[in-house]
Amino acid sequence: MTRLILTLPLLALFQCEKDETVAAYGAADRTWALQEIDGQPYEASALLRFPETGKIEGNAPCNSYSGTLNAPYPWFEITDLSATRAACAGLEAEGFYFAALIAMTQSEVSGDVLILSNEDGHEMVFTAAE
Repeated sequence: MTRLILTLPLLALFQCEKDETVAAYGAADRTWALQEIDGQPYEASALLRFPETGKIEGNAPCNSYSGTLNAPYPWFEITDLSATRAACAGLEAEGFYFAALIAMTQSEVSGDVLILSNEDGHEMVFTAAE
């Protein structure tokens, strides 16, 4: 009985470290390439990765970016989004991408497809990059 009592606090400690974000439900260890926003093809290049628990990173058309992922799956909430400050011809597409990304509130992973959406009916569709 004493052994059980001593291991329960240790189990609780390990549970605190468990990743409950979309990364733990099939999105980790992959690079996701944006295919469309709201049903329209996204012509520029935007990549999304989940490098560690509670973090996102990627490459937008001009800049690399990172942020914090706070919500448990299937919810999706990015805070502290930051990006490098390079200029290029794709800055307008990049602004559109970032605005859409921070507006997403739900996530779904189905095989090689990651869908981010929100309650207003907006949607971003990513596919796993080769």
